[in-house]
Order: sequence, then structure tokens, then C-alpha cells
Amino acid sequence: MESQNLQVTKISTVLGNNQFDSQEKVQKLLSTAEIQSWIVSYLAELLELDPNEIDLAIPFDNYGLDSAVAVGMTGDLEDWMGRELDPTLLYDYPTIEVLAQHLAEEFSV
Repeated sequence: MESQNLQVTKISTVLGNNQFDSQEKVQKLLSTAEIQSWIVSYLAELLELDPNEIDLAIPFDNYGLDSAVAVGMTGDLEDWMGRELDPTLLYDYPTIEVLAQHLAEEFSV
């Protein structure tokens, strides 16, 4: 009987950890999605495009962003996130997809 209780405890612990991992992954995905959405909206307004025309996998420089616009966008993103960001982020993470993923991982709670 004691052996069965020990096994149940081990199983519950393992299941509990897996459940936590799944919840954590969902939370990160939501954060990534929120950041992507903000960037898409920002670029769509800046470039006067429909948000559906913004591709998450296309590099920022393909949209014709110069360094001044990139730094300005990083500053606005910094204000929106309430965190200090490196002005070279758009060069280090050149697509919406990788930038949002990096930021979500970097600032996840």
C-alpha cells in the first residue's frame, strides 16, 4: 500500500510539472502574439498598409525602414513594453517573428 501511495505521489508530481510547463508555454505564446500584434499594427500605420500585408517572416529592411525609423520604432516599443531596449534590436532580430519571440523570452516572468 505504501508503495502505491509513493507511485501516485510521483505521478502527480510529474503530471503537475508537465501541466505547469504547458501553462508557461501558453503564457509565452500569448506574450509573443501580443508583441507581434503591436509591431504589425505599428508598421501598418507607419507604412500605410493593411495589417494583413505585413509578413512576420520578412526582414524589416525589406519594408524600407531606415535607421532613424528603426530607432524610433524601438523607442516606441520600449515605451509600450515599459522596459529599456537596445536600439539595435531590429538589426539583431531582423523579422517581426524573431524579434517578438526574443522579447517574450527575454522579459517573461
